[in-house]
Amino acid sequence: MTNNGGFSLTLPVLDGKNYDRWRNQMKAIFGFQEVFEIVQLGYQEIEEGATEAQRATYKEAKKKDCKALFLLHQCVDGANYEKINGVETAKQAWDSLEKSYEGMAKIKKVKLQHLRRQYELLQMEESDYVAEYMTKILTLSNQMRSCGKVLKEKSIMEKVLRTLTCKYDHIVVAIEESKNLEELNIEELQASLESHELRLKERNPERISDQALQARFTKKPHNQWSKKGNSKWRTSEQGLSGRKTDIQW
Repeated sequence: MTNNGGFSLTLPVLDGKNYDRWRNQMKAIFGFQEVFEIVQLGYQEIEEGATEAQRATYKEAKKKDCKALFLLHQCVDGANYEKINGVETAKQAWDSLEKSYEGMAKIKKVKLQHLRRQYELLQMEESDYVAEYMTKILTLSNQMRSCGKVLKEKSIMEKVLRTLTCKYDHIVVAIEESKNLEELNIEELQASLESHELRLKERNPERISDQALQARFTKKPHNQWSKKGNSKWRTSEQGLSGRKTDIQW
């Protein structure tokens, strides 16, 4: 689209996932095209016997309304066009879209509360590697961002350092004392933690491996081993007494 000044104007398109951004962009476009008041307030129909001045005012308002409605038609995808297809004024189209996305905003708010709760309760588990835990943290923060809550990088790093397992205490203290979190980024923090993790594995690989296996896999129920063990004990005892016994497993 080319405006009156002669330069190309790229229009935003509402696709169902970008309503907040799209609305702000459309407000700016409406303001630039001098039709925002018509979109917000609409215009009054004239009555019979209107004066020439009233007719001229109505004609100008009608022209602006058509212009705004045309912009709205150009700035929505197919699904959203169906929501406003058939309305007669730009105000009706604008209000229809706002009502349509008001319910989505409420759902987004509830989802954000759930994500924030998950984020607050998240702690590193003994079975987690640094990369895995960082992925959990960043996944939740990205999901909250999509719901309108943007977490600062410093806040995310503080969350990581605060919720690591005790085997990382030494490196956490070293990072907090030697580095300013304002100057550190998430990638550098992860690299420091993974270096410490690697040193721990090199010093005591068997212990680290055992801890990981114990945390990742559940043990077999105790009664299964007891049953098998009792069977072996009875077999051994009967063998010692010299009795011939058929063994059933």
